[in-house]
Amino acid sequence: MTFSIVARSDDGESWGVAVASKLLAVGSPVPAAVAGVGAIATQAEANVAYKGLALAHLDEGATAEIALERLLEEDPDREVRQVGIVDVEGQAASHTGADCIDWAGSRTGPGYAVQGNILAGEQVLTAMEDAWLSSADRPFAERLLAALRAGDEAGGDRRGRQSAALLVVREDAGYGGLDDLAVDLRVDDHTDPVSELERLLALQQQAAD
Repeated sequence: MTFSIVARSDDGESWGVAVASKLLAVGSPVPAAVAGVGAIATQAEANVAYKGLALAHLDEGATAEIALERLLEEDPDREVRQVGIVDVEGQAASHTGADCIDWAGSRTGPGYAVQGNILAGEQVLTAMEDAWLSSADRPFAERLLAALRAGDEAGGDRRGRQSAALLVVREDAGYGGLDDLAVDLRVDDHTDPVSELERLLALQQQAAD
């Protein structure tokens, strides 16, 4: 029911998740990230405990692949889970359980993981990956959102649209420099959530100028 991208910026200073779904308030269960540690998206029959567990494994020095292995070996319901992880070094890992609803799958590469389930088709992930790879010159948050937009335009969640979210962390990037939340925007219920998310990001950028 969801498609997402989890990534690290090329400069190694930011981590983030962009996600959209035909689900109310997808920004609540799916994304999590900690600056200097990594980022995760947990979806399909999401196990929200994965967020804290994965980030703890990464903080202890595990790679994305090892953190993912640990999550799955401890979860008897792993075949209905989908998860993407990027670690501090930008290594990526993704899992799509055999019982996730078609179309479901993932793509990974240096610094990114894209995944989705109940999609219009494989073209959704292809479009997301292409958009990510072709937008290296854009600011990190915009690049994440460009990938999400590409997936949405390629058909996205085959059930329709409802919510979207964008989370970006960078050390001391938050309000007053007192936390690491560079971007934390959510559209919980909207007929065109990705466009609304783009509008909100533009407003945040204007306020920061």
